[in-house]
Amino acid sequence: MTLFNRSCATQMELFNYFRSSASFRVRIALALKGLDYTYTPVHLAAGEHLRESYATVSASRLVPTLREDSGSLLTQSLAIIEYLEEIHPEPALLPKEALARARVRALAYDVACEIHPINNLRVLRYLTADLKLSEGDKNRWYQHWVESGLSVVERQLAGHPSTGRFCHGDSPTMADITLVPQIFNAKRFECRLDHVPTVMRIFEQCMGLAAFSQAQPSACPDAQ
Repeated sequence: MTLFNRSCATQMELFNYFRSSASFRVRIALALKGLDYTYTPVHLAAGEHLRESYATVSASRLVPTLREDSGSLLTQSLAIIEYLEEIHPEPALLPKEALARARVRALAYDVACEIHPINNLRVLRYLTADLKLSEGDKNRWYQHWVESGLSVVERQLAGHPSTGRFCHGDSPTMADITLVPQIFNAKRFECRLDHVPTVMRIFEQCMGLAAFSQAQPSACPDAQ
């Protein structure tokens, strides 16, 4: 299935899962840049990423993976987004100024490196299947790290002179692309969000854009 059916010199294929926040990031970036791609679902909950057939696509057996029409395979969502930025620089997802670029990257890493890794599916499964935590304990784990991590993001955003309608200025950047999927997951796990008003204001601003709303999990063909 092809999403965002626009003419594009390069036909890409995105291996992803509708609930994967890392996959969601790449879908947003592709949509913001107006790039056409083939949507290939890999069902994480059903273990499709662990099959040998997918190991030939991703050595880590994680999603997302982006296959270029040349056959090159790209992994890690932020690396994919920066690649897209380099080959399709407009609209820009990173500012031109070095300090501004560093701020946007830091905001993205606050989510992608500090919050997301200890709360993804394989970690949650380890907590319940191997460490025998209850569902309630698993959810408390998730809520603690997401709520405390988003508090850090809130402090980075609130009152900063470079924070505008979005995380940095008045157009979406890689920081917004990384933040929005984390809020979706936070809502799904019933995390407290009233302590991060700037984060939530920016989230609502992003969701008013078609690129974000059309890339959300419920709009994906493999949504269940």
